[in-house]
Amino acid sequence: MTIERALFLMAGVMVFLTTGLAMLYPAGYWQWFTLFIGFNMIQSTFTGFCPPSYLFKAMGLKSTEDKYKIESKD
Repeated sequence: MTIERALFLMAGVMVFLTTGLAMLYPAGYWQWFTLFIGFNMIQSTFTGFCPPSYLFKAMGLKSTEDKYKIESKD
């Protein structure tokens, strides 16, 4: 799994989880977290900065670019 795919997986799980929690506990606070996730995805599109990507890199995942650089050298 690459960093990019892990980011999509994490964002999807978090949106699914916070939407489900907002349906169970309709206080409205879970929707703020969902909005934060969406905002973070939008800003990372323009800036390239995504905090979870550093976590995934520390876990040993490689970006798609790094993965294909290594495979093309063989």
